[in-house]
Amino acid sequence: MSRERRLMYIEFKGDNIVGPARIGWATFSKSGKSIYYDGRRFEKISGFKSNYWDAGTHEEYWISGCKRDGSDALYSTTVEIDVDAREEYWVNIRNLPKNKTQRSFKCVGKYSK
Repeated sequence: MSRERRLMYIEFKGDNIVGPARIGWATFSKSGKSIYYDGRRFEKISGFKSNYWDAGTHEEYWISGCKRDGSDALYSTTVEIDVDAREEYWVNIRNLPKNKTQRSFKCVGKYSK
């Protein structure tokens, strides 16, 4: 049984509204309420500036699908892109094939403009 696999934006929130961010492949539970990434399970929550927490540590995260314009973050941050996600992200989501080896970018953020 395979789970849905999608490229996702994952930002650690901790005690801040801005934290380190990544783009990588994640899978979803059958119910769609849990997300699995990098050996961790994230469960849906209703939080302030966060929508998931790590089921093991209870640290808060913002997790969402990747936006075509790259404006995934709410506030300015640097976004790292996993090696196995770079080509998919730059070519098929951002439509910027010349960047397909680029490993990070500065996201201005929805509320920083």
